Amino acid sequence: MRLTGSDILVECLKEQGVDTVFGFPGGKVIQIFDSLMQRGPHIKQIISAHEQGASHMADGYARATGKVGVCIATSGPGATNLVTGIATAYMDSVPMVAITGNVSVDLLGKDSFQEVDIAGVTMPVTKHNYIVDNIEKLADTLREAFYIAQEGRPGPVLVDIPVDISAGSTEYTSKKPQPIERKVETVDEKAYDQAIEMILNAKRPFILAGGGAVRSKAAEELKTFVEKVQAPVALSLMGQGVLPCDFPLYTGMIGMHGTKVSNTVVSETDLLIVIGARFTDRIVSKVEKFAVKARVFHIDIDPAEINKNIRTVHHIIGDIKVVLEKLNKKISKPMERPEWTSHIKKMLEQYPIRYTEENSRSREIIETLGELTKGEAVLVTEVGQHQMWAAQFYPFREPYTF
Repeated sequence: MRLTGSDILVECLKEQGVDTVFGFPGGKVIQIFDSLMQRGPHIKQIISAHEQGASHMADGYARATGKVGVCIATSGPGATNLVTGIATAYMDSVPMVAITGNVSVDLLGKDSFQEVDIAGVTMPVTKHNYIVDNIEKLADTLREAFYIAQEGRPGPVLVDIPVDISAGSTEYTSKKPQPIERKVETVDEKAYDQAIEMILNAKRPFILAGGGAVRSKAAEELKTFVEKVQAPVALSLMGQGVLPCDFPLYTGMIGMHGTKVSNTVVSETDLLIVIGARFTDRIVSKVEKFAVKARVFHIDIDPAEINKNIRTVHHIIGDIKVVLEKLNKKISKPMERPEWTSHIKKMLEQYPIRYTEENSRSREIIETLGELTKGEAVLVTEVGQHQMWAAQFYPFREPYTF
């Protein structure tokens, strides 16, 4: 079947199960929007007032649904307006495919009207990016972009399509999406046995789970792990929702916006188990004063995060869900730490996470919103105290299931 480049793009979106795209039309992508109308009527188009809004919408859509967010913008200033949203997705490991138009292939690199090297601009804030200079490569490039955005540690991928590529034509054959494999680099059983030995020997273990546990859809595995280890657990801001907020051993967020209990416990623990979190400055603050009594055991899918900010004693690299499944199998029954868990429960009674006079108004606002929407709404806030209220006080949060 012979199709234009813009039609091939739409067919590839359909292959990937895309049901919503966010964007703003412009000269170099107008054919793409035409093809969306003609060949993809079931794909909802949400037109933003500004391209930056489209990239943030795609980012938020991916966070809320677990699918790949897709945004489209024209060349030059349209493409550069996407950068803030792309960078946000990159920092928070959100799967996104950003599609930009550009001048024709023969005009690339010649300072043509509204030409910007968007691939070069976004290189530091994308997992990968492409300039499609041959229409025969278009379909496979788009398929690869969706795969890369989702595999391993998710993130944004940019595909820059010159206008003559979207206007040209070539043969197209539909393909099923490549399955996303759960990767585990640490396959040596000794590494898992060493981890279990560290946990067994610890008297005051503490678990910190982050966005990696959410992205891995490891809510059940994490819950089982916490119950078997019998350790208190804190969540980073990105980890919110991976455990119920009323989970018995949950001590709240940690770090700058964390609870007194979490920040006290991290200074008392002798084994800090970090699961899919990256030790940002919002959590660690001063490296030399963070978890000073603890040995650190880090589980993460990205090798670059190991020993980047905090030195570890032991680590396992791999998909959180798979790693926790293996560790859970090696722990035959729940461990017994009555003194430690009793200490944590007393602290939680003394310093409750949500219900205090100081934060009662914040709690009332968030809980009222939850009641009015029956817990079904996606709560959106600005970056500030409202964000922290939502993270700490929204009572209807449940583990992510996507």
